Amino acid sequence: MTVNEELRRELAALLPRLRRFARTLAWQREDADDLVQLALERALTKAQDQWQPGTRLDAWVFRIMKNAWIDELRARGRQGEVMVASADADELGERVGESESGALITRLSVHKAMQRLPEEQRLAVSLVLVEGLSYKEAAESLEIPVGTLTSRLARGREALQAMLIDAEV
Repeated sequence: MTVNEELRRELAALLPRLRRFARTLAWQREDADDLVQLALERALTKAQDQWQPGTRLDAWVFRIMKNAWIDELRARGRQGEVMVASADADELGERVGESESGALITRLSVHKAMQRLPEEQRLAVSLVLVEGLSYKEAAESLEIPVGTLTSRLARGREALQAMLIDAEV
C-alpha cells in the first residue's frame, strides 16, 4: 500500500472524530460538514509537503480544521456572530439504541453545557477529554503553548462541573 493510499485510509477512519470536532467548532450541521470536507481537501493537498508519517494524523488534521474554521469566519466577516445552535439529539445519534432515559439526559446536559463554554475552553475540552489527544498534541493543534492549554482545560472542566451541578438541582 502506498503512503497516499494509507493516508486516505487513515483519514477515512478519522471521519467520525473529524465530524464531532467540526460540530464543536461550527455547531450548524451544514457548516460542520463543509468544514470536514475543507479540512480533508487541505490535508490531502498538503500531506506530501507537511505531514510526517509516524506522527499523529488526528492532531494534524484537527489543526487544519481549526485553521480552516478561522479562515471561514474571517471570510464571512462576522467572527463572533456565528450562530451557536442547539444540536438535535436525533441528528447527533444520541438516541440510537438508547434504552435508559437517564443516560440520554446526562449526555444532553453535557452537550448543552459544552455549548455554553467559551470557544477556547470548548476546543481544549473537546480535543483532550473527548478526542483523547495529549496536552502537547492538543496544544499543537490549537497552536498555543501547553501551559495555555492546561489553564483553558482547567477552567473548562471547572465551568462544566459547575453547570452540570446546577443542572442537577
